[in-house]
Amino acid sequence: MYRNRLSALAALMMISGLAGAQVQVQGPIEYDLFDTSYKDFQPGERVLTRSNQTIQKTDVVPAKLGSKFGMRYELTGKVADDTPLTLLYLTPGVQTPDGARHDKFVVTQKLVPGAPQDVMAYEFTEPHEVVKGEWDFMVFQGDRLLARQRFTVQ
Repeated sequence: MYRNRLSALAALMMISGLAGAQVQVQGPIEYDLFDTSYKDFQPGERVLTRSNQTIQKTDVVPAKLGSKFGMRYELTGKVADDTPLTLLYLTPGVQTPDGARHDKFVVTQKLVPGAPQDVMAYEFTEPHEVVKGEWDFMVFQGDRLLARQRFTVQ
């Protein structure tokens, strides 16, 4: 009887351990300004880049069209139908042409187990998005904070 209880307890611990497997950041987080050789950005224009785009370390993100800044990181423990990531962008107050002020943008991103890296970035593609001040980027899975980085746009 005692042996059966012990076996059942061990099985329960193994199952709960598997259920508790969580997504984790592995290795360093790269962050700052994504490098581009394109210089003459126009409103609404985006430049397609590869996932291995270099990241330029700088103290300040230029407040101009075409500036793309953010984080690139590797996640382990990803399972396709698991809780998705929530990307939270806290802004100094982006005011859209309709007059609405946006102090945050929230993006839900499904987990992609085969992707070697994940990216959270923001690119200034419209003049109203170019807002100087502190920008704060956070990556969550459920209520767990996985990564966070602050940027100064000047």
